[in-house]
Amino acid sequence: MSGSARVDPELSEPFPLRRLTWTVFVPMAVYSTGYGAAAPMYVLRALDLGVSAAAAGIIVALTGLGMVLADLPAGSIVARIGERGAVAAGSLVGVVGVVAAACAPNIGMFAVGMVLIGVSGAVWGLARQSYLVAVVPRARRGRALSLMAGASRFGTFCGPFLGAGPVHAVGPNGALWLQLGATVVSAAAMMSIATPDGERADASERSMSVVIAENRRVLGTLGAAALVTGAARAARVTLLPLWAAHVGVGAATTSLIFGVAGAVDVVMSYPAGVWIDRYGRRATGVPAMVLFAVGYGLLPLTSTAVTVGAAAVVLGVANGLSNGLIMTVGADVAPVGKRAEFLGAWRLAHDLGYLFGPVAVGVVGAVALGGAAVVVAVVSVAGAEAMRRWFPGVPAGGDVVSRKL
Repeated sequence: MSGSARVDPELSEPFPLRRLTWTVFVPMAVYSTGYGAAAPMYVLRALDLGVSAAAAGIIVALTGLGMVLADLPAGSIVARIGERGAVAAGSLVGVVGVVAAACAPNIGMFAVGMVLIGVSGAVWGLARQSYLVAVVPRARRGRALSLMAGASRFGTFCGPFLGAGPVHAVGPNGALWLQLGATVVSAAAMMSIATPDGERADASERSMSVVIAENRRVLGTLGAAALVTGAARAARVTLLPLWAAHVGVGAATTSLIFGVAGAVDVVMSYPAGVWIDRYGRRATGVPAMVLFAVGYGLLPLTSTAVTVGAAAVVLGVANGLSNGLIMTVGADVAPVGKRAEFLGAWRLAHDLGYLFGPVAVGVVGAVALGGAAVVVAVVSVAGAEAMRRWFPGVPAGGDVVSRKL
């Protein structure tokens, strides 16, 4: 057709995502199942070692610190040894961390295990994201990354149910041994992935500090939106149970509320990916952050299990709609030839929000718990505005563009 725009072959070439089922999506679900089983038991394991409840919470939070500390090095590791090598290295660190936590004779050794588990998660996460970005055409990137995020959420959702048997048999360590097995199995499954063509370069040409300096404008704008998203996601895990307890909702009912919200989150995963690819990153990110703001804004107005549950479902929809969003935007703007290093810095922005979101809730919540919810709602609105202003969109031609920074 004369005068028509040329279509990028990458965008029109079909790519069946099912080919990634056994090498990416299933291993991700298995890995997350182990983590989901063990995560609720970390605190109990710390209490078994004789620390207070407050100290146990701080020590378990060291997994988030491990992720933050490892995000930048993980980018260099993937760049130098490839995705498959990084999965192997990250899994080995994870195995050491789980064994240290399960066999720890004192709280110091347990704390080391928590940090190593966080380091493993950072390396594993970056390797799988980098691999998907390399092999999936841009036009289906949102679906692929959302499916991977959904597989992770599904595993985390199922983990506590599958861990109940081992925990009943041998105590909290039963879930940690399940995590150990899941880490080994998922790593073995991902060992079949091949190094993407043209993705390895001379390590001497790659400098993390240079990559960050060259992309500081992107990291300071789009990265700020990623940080806010991480904070909004993590805050709900802390704020919802605290508010439920504040209004007198029992622990069992709170657990049920989390289960329903988690199911909504998982169900939203693939539709979120389709929305990202079809309507754009801005058109997905802005509504997700607005829903976070609505959910947190409604929370101080709730006083019963039903109303708390309604706010939790709104937050579950928001979390599900944002599945894969941050990874997709990071993949869109990652520089050619230095993708892994950039994604390490990009993940750091999100993980900093994920680490400090609950801290902010704790600090503000110590004065007024409802005030903490309002603060997170306001921050979510700011995140929506940042996405509206800076996030990439996908116009009719399918090319990813971003507004001028």
